[in-house]
Amino acid sequence: MRKKILVVDDEKLVRWSLSRKLPEWGYDVVEAESGSEAMKAFERESPDLVILDINLPDTMGTELLPKMKKARPGVQVIMATAYGSIDSAVVAMRLGAYDFITKPVDNLKLQNTLKNALEAASLKSEIAFYKEKEKKSFGMGHIVVKSESMRKIMEMTEIIAKSEASIVLLQGESGTGKELLAQAIHYLSRRRDRVFLAINCSAIPENLLESELFGYEKGAFTDAKEQKKGQVELAEGGTLFLDEISTLSLPLQAKLLRFLETMTFKRVGGLKDIDVDLRVVTATNQDLDSEAKAGRFRRDLFFRLNACPIHIPPLRERPEDILPLARYFILRDDIRFRKGVIGLSPEAERLFLDYEWPGNVRELKNAVERAMIFETGSHITAQHLPFRPGPGAAAQKTQPAQPIDPGGKSLRGMEKAMLLEALRKAGGNQSEAARILETTRDTLRYKIKKYKISLPDVTN
Repeated sequence: MRKKILVVDDEKLVRWSLSRKLPEWGYDVVEAESGSEAMKAFERESPDLVILDINLPDTMGTELLPKMKKARPGVQVIMATAYGSIDSAVVAMRLGAYDFITKPVDNLKLQNTLKNALEAASLKSEIAFYKEKEKKSFGMGHIVVKSESMRKIMEMTEIIAKSEASIVLLQGESGTGKELLAQAIHYLSRRRDRVFLAINCSAIPENLLESELFGYEKGAFTDAKEQKKGQVELAEGGTLFLDEISTLSLPLQAKLLRFLETMTFKRVGGLKDIDVDLRVVTATNQDLDSEAKAGRFRRDLFFRLNACPIHIPPLRERPEDILPLARYFILRDDIRFRKGVIGLSPEAERLFLDYEWPGNVRELKNAVERAMIFETGSHITAQHLPFRPGPGAAAQKTQPAQPIDPGGKSLRGMEKAMLLEALRKAGGNQSEAARILETTRDTLRYKIKKYKISLPDVTN
């Protein structure tokens, strides 16, 4: 598609010359001889680039430029000026002009300038597209939730993300989606246009982790042949995600604490303190409070990290999220595999709901992917699930309920009886009943719905 160029100049000869030359180079041309005429043409024609004269009959090009950039930030503007007005061209560059040319116009220089300006605009547009795509991929809309507990966590996450909190702690079992939540915090914050960097602290040898975090100076150790910036410095203005924070050694914990307290650090072998502005999101699948009491984690660091804690419950405690998550992964994977799979069979749904999901959302995602590979029908069936009942799976919830008492009451019947008893003791109060059963309110509500228990009947 041919690019459109708006030529704004009060000299008729200049406009005539460019209106002949630009089409030869593959561009469409729109002309304007004054500022007011230029703005009308700019709004009407939406040019890809503007060649704008500094001096116009009714205004200055430097006054017109900010209006154009405000209306369409992506448009490229090249200022045209006589040799005596170079200072004005420099001002225009500060206001957002891509470059300037002097009159009389050097056609070869102009052709190269136009080519470079349009390529730069195309690259910026492409980067903006992928940044927006990335925001949508990792923003809040990417996280599937239905349970009340996760809805509350999403509300808390959004509040923290939009705040100026510089330190956030995510706690939860492996596979619950801590990194996904960290990315959501980043893309909901004012830092969304800056970098998001992630480090798995357990995946880097202890003797290398300090230099990976803080960088090093040339000559700091044998192989330090040149200066290297660490992840802390590279994350300037953005977000640094430290996963498996509990695996840090005690000496490195002390250095991390100093950094978090002051937001300054020294490169390994360096003498100068370096200031940074970034948000640090940490994550762990351990109970840091217990780890601190056991002496394996610094209590002062735990207190510093625990300023804005978010605990992500395991999938087994929020069963309402299981099927929505499964359907989401089916739709997503079907785009890749093109199998025409649209959902789960009734039996597969029952197995998904009855399974404990020790690997949480990660395990569910992998189970769907595996089933999608082998499925040939329109719905995932039980035979393609890795946790279906079979030899050696007696401990799975997916085993058929068997009579386990002399009276013939099944496990299903006993569970319903326990629910009824707890609800009676709690006078129908679901939170209290959940406490008695040592479970969550979300799980209790799911079981009430599963067994079709009527709360009025319980309290009568």
